[in-house]
Amino acid sequence: QVQLVESGGGSVQPGGSLRLSCATSGISFSIRRMAWYRQAPGKQRELVASITSSGTTDYVDSVKGRFTISRDNANRSMYLQMNSLKPEDTAVYYCYCPYKAAWGQGTQVTVSS
Repeated sequence: QVQLVESGGGSVQPGGSLRLSCATSGISFSIRRMAWYRQAPGKQRELVASITSSGTTDYVDSVKGRFTISRDNANRSMYLQMNSLKPEDTAVYYCYCPYKAAWGQGTQVTVSS
């Protein structure tokens, strides 16, 4: 059974940090490209960052230098370290496996003073 479960969201002040986690099962994680998406209120879901099975990463321009995507194949997990958070980073963040077209349930990130 395919399962993606995000955790680590919350509320933080501008300039703060959060680390999101995505625990997976049923997707042969170690050989899959994975991605983080986000969706802000009233906006389309957008790709934030992706990572290949070999660890090659890519980021949307708005988070480059602030966010870091990583993976732990032994634990079938993916992470998103978010630093220097801005109010415009407020969104629901989703874990996504393109091969399975599988989404997690999302975790809310709110950046506000």
